[in-house]
Amino acid sequence: MDSTEYLKQSSCLSNFGRPQVAILDFGSQYSHLIARRVRELHVYCELYSCQVEASELEKHEITAIILSGGPASVYGEGAPHVSPETWEMIKKRTIPVLGICYGMQEMAHVFGGIVEPGTKHEYGKAMVHRTEGCDSALFQGMPTEFQMWMSHGDKVKQMPDGFKFVAATENAEFVAIENAETKMWGLQFHPEVTHSPLGTTVLQNFCVHIAGAKPDWVMRDYANEFIEEVRLKVGPSGHVIGAVSGGVDSTVAAVLMTRAIGERFHAVLVDNGCLRKDEAKSVLKRMRDDCGVNLRCVDASETFMSLLKGVTDPEQKRKLIGGTFIEIFQQEAKKIEAESGPCEYLLQGTLYPDVIESISYKGPSATIKTHHNVGGLPSTMKLKLIEPLRELFKDEVRELGMALGIDEASVWRHPFPGPGLAIRILGEVTPERVRMLQEADAIVIEELVKSGHYRAIGQAFVVLLPVKSVGVMGDGRTYENVAAVRCVETTDYMTADFYHLPYEIMGTMSSRVINEVRGINRLCYDISSKPPATIEWE
Repeated sequence: MDSTEYLKQSSCLSNFGRPQVAILDFGSQYSHLIARRVRELHVYCELYSCQVEASELEKHEITAIILSGGPASVYGEGAPHVSPETWEMIKKRTIPVLGICYGMQEMAHVFGGIVEPGTKHEYGKAMVHRTEGCDSALFQGMPTEFQMWMSHGDKVKQMPDGFKFVAATENAEFVAIENAETKMWGLQFHPEVTHSPLGTTVLQNFCVHIAGAKPDWVMRDYANEFIEEVRLKVGPSGHVIGAVSGGVDSTVAAVLMTRAIGERFHAVLVDNGCLRKDEAKSVLKRMRDDCGVNLRCVDASETFMSLLKGVTDPEQKRKLIGGTFIEIFQQEAKKIEAESGPCEYLLQGTLYPDVIESISYKGPSATIKTHHNVGGLPSTMKLKLIEPLRELFKDEVRELGMALGIDEASVWRHPFPGPGLAIRILGEVTPERVRMLQEADAIVIEELVKSGHYRAIGQAFVVLLPVKSVGVMGDGRTYENVAAVRCVETTDYMTADFYHLPYEIMGTMSSRVINEVRGINRLCYDISSKPPATIEWE
């Protein structure tokens, strides 16, 4: 077992002065979507475990609380509940509360209602009917009947005292309940999912109109705040080091840091020989020449290629590449310190989903992580972390990139794995197989951009398979490599559907790859979704 001590990141944010909507997570697969939908309203929010202590919430200026859904039954043994101290804090501060699915049932259960298994389960689309004369502020500006997404087995059988029901479906009478006097609302449906067309209106009504949250979460302001904060933190002479890949996260983080402290930020790009075609040159141009980032590139391709020789196991590839990357980065850090003086800080491109993973409710038997390892960097480096993106979702990072004036092509680049093409080459990685995959991948991306499909796709790439097939080219027989194209639609990368690419574009890709890439004579299209498949093949 690896006993190395790693640099650790905190699992909490520290925005004690910024007003926020607090989302208490009961383990729902949709909890992160609630946070995203609220952020899309330009309202700042944070997600906490449902078992967060009241003392932690009291540190923040909370304008509203949303209770998420969850897989448990509120009456079941070991079911998660909001602590009495938190309910007391809510009452004392008169904080508006919205319970969604399990969250509504938790509210009913705590305040004397009855929750029981439904005779019919509701999964999927359902028509919600407002009660006659319903004037609930939650449904302001909405029709009397609207479609929402249901996903529940239990239901509220008897409402708690002081509540009234304001909407129903054919299968459930109490689909929306409220106690306007105590500022509590409950929904059996999920307004946060895309299958609920007017769900955003419901969330806006609650957060903005009922709770009075200000829609002032703007990326340009966020950038200015960070720049001021980091200048104070690093001081007039401090230095920061960070590894960059050329992806949207590291590009935005590097540009933001450069705006704050200029040349005192030292970015390092390690070319492991498994980057996209001409990637190192492209990153240097985009980040150093166009964005003014103090960037140096270390060409370690020969080192990585020699280590990967004969290796076919994907996990071994990852460990070899990750370990070697850390060694090279540390060597470069020492060079930078010898030239410029001590670097006390490390720039890390942590995103909010990483933080959510640390604090989300996992169930009574699961261990809740308190930190993530930061890129596997050993704690002996004695670096303090600066994580400018750790409050942001991927779409907000892109919005921030645009606000910073970064070119659109950089901001909308698809994710690229740390080990690079090494895990898109199934089997042994050799310079020749890297060349083949680089050429094929460049053609596919070029055709997606040219046809206007690139922005609609969450991730697209080519995989080189450890398979050969018979073909005919001209008058001769060929026996060459098979490659597969993978294009997926996704917003959160936790689930994904294969992208329905038009046949004519597939045909153009196939024709170009087979004719222009020496060594490939067959191109396939991957039509599997996640789950059960993963996005990457290794």
